[in-house]
Amino acid sequence: MTGRKSRKFTRRQALQATIAGFGAAAAGISFGRNAFAAEDKKLNFYNWDTYIGETTLDDFKDTSGIDVNMSLFADNDELFAKLKEGNPGFDLIVPTNDFVERMVQAGMLQKLDHTKIPNFKKNVSPLFQDAGFDKGRVYSMPYMWGTMGIGYRKSRVNKPITSWASVMDSDEYSGRFSWLSESRTMLGITGMYLGHGMNAVDPVLIDAAADLLIKQKPHVKVIAEDNGQDLLLSGEVDLAVEWNGDILQIMEEDDDIGYVIPDEGSLVWEDTLCIPTGAPHPNNAHAFINYILDANAGAKIAEFIFYATPNQASRNLLGDDYNKNPAIFPPEEVIAKCEPAIYLGETLQRHYEEAWTRLQAAT
Repeated sequence: MTGRKSRKFTRRQALQATIAGFGAAAAGISFGRNAFAAEDKKLNFYNWDTYIGETTLDDFKDTSGIDVNMSLFADNDELFAKLKEGNPGFDLIVPTNDFVERMVQAGMLQKLDHTKIPNFKKNVSPLFQDAGFDKGRVYSMPYMWGTMGIGYRKSRVNKPITSWASVMDSDEYSGRFSWLSESRTMLGITGMYLGHGMNAVDPVLIDAAADLLIKQKPHVKVIAEDNGQDLLLSGEVDLAVEWNGDILQIMEEDDDIGYVIPDEGSLVWEDTLCIPTGAPHPNNAHAFINYILDANAGAKIAEFIFYATPNQASRNLLGDDYNKNPAIFPPEEVIAKCEPAIYLGETLQRHYEEAWTRLQAAT
């Protein structure tokens, strides 16, 4: 696999068709805790939008006989809220690094059996064999990693986008930009713009980030639920705070789209594969994780969704247009300015959420 293949229809159309097909199957499933007396050839997968390969689910069924029923969440807040009162029947979920730690402390994840995931040690880069948020990879397997930045329409900006000020502290693009509706992420990157860092622990600094966004809110077009890239592609906004891979997906469809990590730095994140407590099909979940970490399967996913894979065996199968793309793998000097979100405990987490609620209620 040396480069991207031309497509008769877009990646987004392909994924929407896949989700529609599997969603129809999922609609007939009861998600009660006792719905499955014994593990059968089914897997209930709770995933982000446009975040799986074009044929991954079909390919896995062909090799395993297991039907994957995939449903979608918009952000980590929604994922956490969905499982907070108990697992409604999911076998595999995709939380981001700080939410892994939060969910472990809340008893929401079960330990993984590494003997059932041999592709982890075999294929994953040594840089991702361990994690500060999950020592020993007891609860999580690495899926993809990336950054948060600003997607923009080149023909509609007056000068290079270099700062978060364009969307946080200026009326230059009033009514022409979107934010992301994830509290911890938005307040964290606002903190980076203010010089406080991604992980402020002083409530005064958290409130200062919220106050800045409240002041800026009259200029924002929409606080988007993980679809800012669609708004940018359709021309509804000219700038969008979004995940790098989501912007890269639309860059393939429209060469007037660009992506930048502002000079103040940004979020660097890792999404993971985890089995929630009470999963009805844990063996199938292990099998699917191992399949995703296969070199060929992982390469197909990475090539299709444009996120950085931690799977070195998969990277070895991909060409320079993937491996040397700075929007996928930013230069070291850019990464050096980025920070991961860290779980700071429930008291501070609630403060972030309350600050975000205050922002949402502001007019």
